Amino acid sequence: MRLLYITNGINGSGGLERVLSIKASILADEYGYEVFILSLNDNHLHPFYSFSEKIQMLSIPVEGNTLKYTFMYRNGIKNTVTKVNPDIILVCDDGLKAFFVPKIISSTIPILYERHVSKEIECNSNSSSIKKAFVNMKWKLMEKLASSFTTFIVLTEGNKKEWKGLKNIVVIPNPLSFYPEASSTLLNKKVIAVGKQSYQKGYDRLLEAWKIVHENYPNWQLEIYGTIVSEFKLEQKAIALNIKKSVSFHVPNKNIESKYLEASVYVLSSRFEGFGMVLIEAMACGVPCVAFDCNYGPSDIIKNEEDGFVVQNGNCEALANHIIKLIADEKLRIQMGKMAKENVKRFLPEKVVREWDVLFKKVT
Repeated sequence: MRLLYITNGINGSGGLERVLSIKASILADEYGYEVFILSLNDNHLHPFYSFSEKIQMLSIPVEGNTLKYTFMYRNGIKNTVTKVNPDIILVCDDGLKAFFVPKIISSTIPILYERHVSKEIECNSNSSSIKKAFVNMKWKLMEKLASSFTTFIVLTEGNKKEWKGLKNIVVIPNPLSFYPEASSTLLNKKVIAVGKQSYQKGYDRLLEAWKIVHENYPNWQLEIYGTIVSEFKLEQKAIALNIKKSVSFHVPNKNIESKYLEASVYVLSSRFEGFGMVLIEAMACGVPCVAFDCNYGPSDIIKNEEDGFVVQNGNCEALANHIIKLIADEKLRIQMGKMAKENVKRFLPEKVVREWDVLFKKVT
C-alpha cells in the first residue's frame, strides 16, 4: 500500500517533524508500506530527525504572491498524486491551505488530515479585535472544510472539543520518541523544560513560577531547551527577577533524551498544546511532570497526583508549589517517576502505529 504524506517540510525540530519521522519510518520498515513524503521548496534535504532510507522524499516549488503560490501549490500536489498514485493521502500541515487538499485532488483516494496543534496556536494576548475576528472566520472555514476529509485525526479526547461538529473525527495519540531502559536517578538538582521560545510555551510564566522555587531552593537549576527567540526577552526577564544564576537557555538538542535523564522534574508552562510530546518523553525517562492544565494534552497524559501534577492554567504560584513539592520530597519524586515510566507505555510506537495500520485498512 502506498502512503503519500503532504507537509511543509521535515527540517524543523518540532513535534510534528519528530512524530512523522517515527511513524513513517515504522510504517516503511516494519509494516511494509511504500511511504512518500512531499515537502515544499526542498525542505526535506537536511532533516533534524532521522527517517528510514526506504522513505521516498519529494518536493514541489512554491513562491510569489498569493495567487502564484496557490497556483504552484495546487499544480504541484496534483502532479505528485498523478506520479505517485497513492492508496492513501495524509495531510500534515496545520495551515489553512492544507484544508483545501480534498478540493485540489478531487478523487476517490482516501484523504486523511492529521491535526497536530490546538486552534489556539493563532491566539495572542496582544491580538487586535480585527485579527481576532479574522481568526474566528478562519476557524469557521476550517471546520467546514474539515468535513471533506475521509478521516480527521486529533491527538487527544480534549482536542475533539475544538471540532464538535465533525462526524469523521478519530483520536490517535502521538507515539513515544524513545523509551530508554535507564531512568533518571531523580537526584540531580535540575528541572527541565523543552520547546521553542514562543507565546504558546509560556516561558514568561515559568520564570515567574521559578522565582518562587528559587527563593526556597536556590541550589536547584532550571534548564530550558529550544529555539531561542530574542523578541521574547527571556534572559532579560530572568535578570529582572533576579534568578539568572539558576536559569539557563539552550538551543535544541538532538540527544534531548540524555537531558531528560539528567533531570529530576519536568515542567510544562504552555498556554495551550496540541498534545505535549515533551511530557511523554520526560515520563519515558522516569521523570515526573508538573504542567498547567492547558488545552489540550496534559490532563490526557498525566494522571494527576499519581505520576505528576496538573495545576490550574496560568496559576504560577500553584505551578511553583507543586515543583517545590517534588523537590522537597525525594520519596514522592521517585515514586511518581516510576509510575510515569510505567503509565507512559500506552504511547509506545508499536501500540500507536498499530492504530494507524488499522485505520488505513479501514479507509481502503
